[in-house]
Amino acid sequence: MKPGHIESLEIRNYRMFRDIKLKNLQPTTVVIGANGTGKTTLLDIFTFLQDSLQQNVSAAVAKRGGFGQLVSRGERGPIEITVKFRNESQQLVTYRLQIAETKGRSFVAAEQLRYRRGQRGRPWLFLDFEYGKGKAITNESAYGDDDTKAARREYTLDDPSILAIKGLGQFEEFKVASMFRNLIEKWYVSDFHIDDARVLTDTGYAEHLSERGDNIAQVTHYLHESHPKAFERVLEAMRQRVPGVTDVTARSTEDGRLALRFQDGSFKEPFNARFVSDGTIKMFAYLTLIYNPNLHPILAIEEPENYLYPKLIPELVDEFRHYAKRGGQVFITTHSPDFLNEVELKEIVCLSKKDGFTLAERPVDRLLVKDLVMNGELPGRLWKQGLLFDHRLDS
Repeated sequence: MKPGHIESLEIRNYRMFRDIKLKNLQPTTVVIGANGTGKTTLLDIFTFLQDSLQQNVSAAVAKRGGFGQLVSRGERGPIEITVKFRNESQQLVTYRLQIAETKGRSFVAAEQLRYRRGQRGRPWLFLDFEYGKGKAITNESAYGDDDTKAARREYTLDDPSILAIKGLGQFEEFKVASMFRNLIEKWYVSDFHIDDARVLTDTGYAEHLSERGDNIAQVTHYLHESHPKAFERVLEAMRQRVPGVTDVTARSTEDGRLALRFQDGSFKEPFNARFVSDGTIKMFAYLTLIYNPNLHPILAIEEPENYLYPKLIPELVDEFRHYAKRGGQVFITTHSPDFLNEVELKEIVCLSKKDGFTLAERPVDRLLVKDLVMNGELPGRLWKQGLLFDHRLDS
């Protein structure tokens, strides 16, 4: 089954996001904006939810400098994040999280999880918690039967900074909470560092690329050994995208570590990763993500065009589209007009700032911009000219 995708995000009082709504998000969503408008902060929302789940809300807030640094300037909170997600059964799931602080400690002020079947189904509130106490549905299997009423039981968590979807999502009877918990755990937010991808790594096992890419040799070895067909697709894509590269291997060194090696058809011996271009390594890393047989529901990648030869940008966009067609969802931030020229107008989200806070809009919702693109203008060119979300065009 395809994992579904996020349809909307609502964020309040999180850094410069005092109150933004991102609606009608596409399987491939490209976020643009000037420096300081909140592109990195938007991707951090995904990481923040992961940190809150894997540790707790208090730790996730502390990691970002504390509540006073995280809450929007001039606001006292609560911080609120609402995610609307269409799951693999096409049910619309809504998850709402409120975070507040008292006596220097952050906690979950409110947490709700609900979904409805189809566009018109009757919604059920599956989780409803405040300050570590709340109720959860105990007859999930009866959902969808209009003659059945929800049965709820009260629960108390060990700590009010723990997410209810973490506590209850461990148990099979809470399928909705478990589904959303697993969804967040499997999100991938890239913080890729070229230098980390060049180093020798200890021999070990890694199914997925780490955020920084420092285990790429281990992932290469895993795909080669456990999923040879998927790895061959990675190599085939590399041959098409990066002329000269005919093979990539992860070879053990004498001291028992793994070294990533690239074979150029013009040379007899392969090159170690430290002698290969930044763009080649980065493209290979993205391909190991895209063709991995185990999809991440969300790929969130910041400025993937960095270090890439401009002619590779359309190729990379094609690869991300391939990932979305397989069922994943891709969030990308970019400064590249060339990247924008390869995507559809409906896939673009523009961030800007007014009075120190972020505004978000979709250019496809503006008729004049839409008409310009339909008549042959390229989104990247409009953005480069400052016209893609310039409201002077509307007057």
